[in-house]
Amino acid sequence: MGKELAYCVSEIEKMLSRSTTKVIFPIITFGLVKSFCETQNDFFTDADVRCCYKNAVQYFKKYLGHSLHIGGKYYDAYPSRNLPKYGVLKTLDNKQYRLTDEYKKSATELVALIPKLVKDFISAKMGQIPNLENIDDRLIIAKEKDEFLQLIQQQIDINPSNFEIFSFAVLKTHLEKFACKLYRDTRTSAHDKGVDLSTNFGVVYQIKKLKLLNQSNVDALFKELQTNFSDERIKDGNVVLIIDDITKDVKKYLINMKVQSLSKEDILSIASLFEIEERLKVLRVIFDEFSREYKSDI
Repeated sequence: MGKELAYCVSEIEKMLSRSTTKVIFPIITFGLVKSFCETQNDFFTDADVRCCYKNAVQYFKKYLGHSLHIGGKYYDAYPSRNLPKYGVLKTLDNKQYRLTDEYKKSATELVALIPKLVKDFISAKMGQIPNLENIDDRLIIAKEKDEFLQLIQQQIDINPSNFEIFSFAVLKTHLEKFACKLYRDTRTSAHDKGVDLSTNFGVVYQIKKLKLLNQSNVDALFKELQTNFSDERIKDGNVVLIIDDITKDVKKYLINMKVQSLSKEDILSIASLFEIEERLKVLRVIFDEFSREYKSDI
């Protein structure tokens, strides 16, 4: 691999590592180098960049076989600020740009490499989740309890977003057996390491992917809860924490403060009791929530 190509790949890997709900900059870059390969024109206006991006998103939908984690909203700052930071474009004038020499020299190789890099990144992050759009694929997983639980166990730990969505899907399905509703109105991209889930019976669930292993951590967390919720709600036992792990002593300590808690193991234990229909519902909710956050806007 030549030094120009190595530099470009390194920058694209940085773009990917910093992606949250959507892969944007690698896809814009793909659109630009693909356009250059086809036309040998290295000059782009903002409108050109936007067009290249939209075309690239359509290409990736076909290439990936789904539209999750791609196609976020386009902003003027992308070509003027973000892409120059990764050495893709240099600014010539107001909304006028030129593809840099490194990307021009590596354009042919990048057209082949970028799709694979994006696919590998999304696959590592999302696993089987894109397949859950298909009812037949959901049914295959739901029929096998071990396969269903394995999916939950593998995905729930990937990042805070997954922890929240998978916990929500399991709890929502569980509570509906008792005619109770659980609502998730916010998106994980906007959370502060924990998003509130509301119910139709007065209880609020707050999800935090953290381990509570000593009382000092609990004291700091309890102060946060007092800021977020009224004393009355806490004293009535209407605040429940969903967390990664908790010791028995800490769990008891929280109970003494009128705060209930559920650990990841509790979530997995609830999931293990589901029948096929309930497992199907969990998988559908998971896909719906991921679509709400990750589905292409283009």
